[in-house]
Amino acid sequence: MIVLSETKKTTIVLFSGDYDKAMAAYIIANGAAAYDHEVTIFHTFWGLNALRKEEQVPVNKGFLEKMFGKMMPRGADKMGISKMNMAGMGPKMIKHVIKKHNAMTLPSLIDMAKEQDIKLVACTMTMDLLGLDQAELLDGIEYAGVAAYLADAQDGNVNLFI
Repeated sequence: MIVLSETKKTTIVLFSGDYDKAMAAYIIANGAAAYDHEVTIFHTFWGLNALRKEEQVPVNKGFLEKMFGKMMPRGADKMGISKMNMAGMGPKMIKHVIKKHNAMTLPSLIDMAKEQDIKLVACTMTMDLLGLDQAELLDGIEYAGVAAYLADAQDGNVNLFI
């Protein structure tokens, strides 16, 4: 008798731009991938900051788009934390604790997700609203709208909103 294994799918909407919440999303995603789930992380609004390149990329933008670009953190390692931010001291403290316990940083978790073929998707509608260009985001990610996310989520065994 042949037993066909059903593909397990996990989808995560990463809406938050907080370092700790993004880190939790990537820990869950990497764990699910390790358990043979097909995983999609759909980055929208402030969650897109996890996909921003750290270096400034010259892109022609209007005034409002330039302002959004300056106000938002450039890259996963620059994101603040959700509680006890303390004028920037909170992220430094949590990163110290992460290093002390030999845990993975958010940028390392993102690299691991890429290695595990986790589908990292940037929401194109949000990119338009915030004035983000593909050149400003990490290489090797996908671009799609909410319909593509819903197609993945429809067959998902686990669907999370963070």
